[in-house]
Amino acid sequence: QALSRGLVPVVWSLGMARQSWGDPWVLRRDGQRPSLATAGLLSASAGCDSGFGQATAQHLDAMGFRVFASVLDPQGPGAQELRRSCSPSLTLLQMDLTKPEDIQHVLRHIQAHTNSTGLWGLVNNAGFNDTIADAELSPLGKFRTCMEVNFFGSLELTKGLLPLLRSAGGRIVTVSSPAGDLPFPCLAAYGTSKAALSLLMDTFRSELQPWGVKVSLILPGYYKTGTTCNPAFWNLQKQRLVASLPQELLQAYGEDYVEEINRQFIQFMKVAAEDLSAVVNSITDGLLAANPAVRYYPGQGLGLMYFIHRYLPYFVQDLFLKGFFINPKLPRALRREHNDAKAA
Repeated sequence: QALSRGLVPVVWSLGMARQSWGDPWVLRRDGQRPSLATAGLLSASAGCDSGFGQATAQHLDAMGFRVFASVLDPQGPGAQELRRSCSPSLTLLQMDLTKPEDIQHVLRHIQAHTNSTGLWGLVNNAGFNDTIADAELSPLGKFRTCMEVNFFGSLELTKGLLPLLRSAGGRIVTVSSPAGDLPFPCLAAYGTSKAALSLLMDTFRSELQPWGVKVSLILPGYYKTGTTCNPAFWNLQKQRLVASLPQELLQAYGEDYVEEINRQFIQFMKVAAEDLSAVVNSITDGLLAANPAVRYYPGQGLGLMYFIHRYLPYFVQDLFLKGFFINPKLPRALRREHNDAKAA
């Protein structure tokens, strides 16, 4: 429901069809690795209402690509911004990744505008989340919605375009999340969907290697996109969560427990990065570099985070994530037991 209303409009994909322009690889004079020449490339991008999707569509349009941009609301402010900032060659398409009929419409449109050389690249970026809470407090419906958008939507779109990608020996670039690798507190619904997405793309990377299709994952740090930094949005979600909790859970955890988690998350996102260029550049490199990386980590603090994740004990990892992200207070029932024990 939140997705269809555009509350978190950062679900997008990007495809590029390679024309018959001879050898597409050029060696850059700045000494960096070879990249794909952009002349003659056609791109199709979905979910560009805001965030990484919109920024990437604008970037590729400025590079000279013909961009087919899909948005949740063709009349919304995100679509209007694309019309204002991009060239007349950019085409807007409507798509909601929770609706198979929308996905099929976009697939047919891309297929109709792709020649016999196939599709050069697809970028998946599914980033829906509207729940910050312990797994026990998160309704099952929230898990299902995250999986539907972040995993199944990207799966259906990717599978639908694989024949064109295999024909071109092209690229798949998918924006996942460190929350799919590390157990961030209070992000179970979002993190599990991203874990599934990352594993799926790693599997595609292995299986599609004989076809010459290269697959990359983007694992960004924390950025201000969509509603992630809108306190009013998260306060509303917190109120809805509290109202939906069974009385037993509400008594065990306490409303103040949920309030504190929400407060810490809003405080955390206040320092999120506003400049999306590192993510856009990573996506572009995954699409255009002669030898793209398997994983990209744009954003600050990820090096230390993954070092702790890979080399230090689990209890250190848990302490670090609580100190870095959210450190919940004791639930009400445990506070009561603790106080009773002290009184005794």
